[in-house]
Amino acid sequence: MNKKLIIFGNGEIAEIAFFYFRKFSNYNEFYFSIDEKFIKEDNFCSKPIIPFDDIEKKFSFKEYDFHVALSYQKLNQVREKKYFDVKDKGFKLASFVSENSHNNLSEISYGENCLILENQTIQNGVKIGNNVMIWSGNHIGHQSEIGDHSYISSHVVISGHCKIGARCFLGVNSSVSDFCKIEEDCFVGMGANINKNLKKNSTALNRSTEFYDSSDKLAEKIKKNYFKF
Repeated sequence: MNKKLIIFGNGEIAEIAFFYFRKFSNYNEFYFSIDEKFIKEDNFCSKPIIPFDDIEKKFSFKEYDFHVALSYQKLNQVREKKYFDVKDKGFKLASFVSENSHNNLSEISYGENCLILENQTIQNGVKIGNNVMIWSGNHIGHQSEIGDHSYISSHVVISGHCKIGARCFLGVNSSVSDFCKIEEDCFVGMGANINKNLKKNSTALNRSTEFYDSSDKLAEKIKKNYFKF
């Protein structure tokens, strides 16, 4: 069966989505689409780019599926808007969930237009909303929920019974304790540790690493004590 997919986007995320769908899914015919005002070339990844406004004239929603492959720009709002634009045109939104992960697909649920890359540990009872991007190498604990349009970076730990709201961003190496609730539109920065509930629009940042040059006396003392110079 000839399965056909249109990918919205012509940046790095679109290129990555194309790689995974091409290599690890049943889709075998591909096109790209972006808004006409942003088109500078007529192809991307050696595939044709079709103006988004012309999509319905050239492609039937009965024959082609769509995947919106945009980043977390404007805290995921750009990707959210285009997700609904595609739905309004009647197209089915395809998800990619890597089989190279430790998850039991019969015990978890995920929505439309998800991109879930490899090496995840996703435990039983997890619910993942629509239009969620989960980069490689994360742990999502049992009975936790990820809201629509959110973005999870790499090496994030979400413990059991957590609730992550819509349009949230969790940075690399961040962690969330059991039973925590993060409301919508929150930014959790790289390495931040969340052990309490976060209200809507909250920001959580980890204290920056301290750096010392070779002439600093404290740094010299620390290294001597640690490495037994």
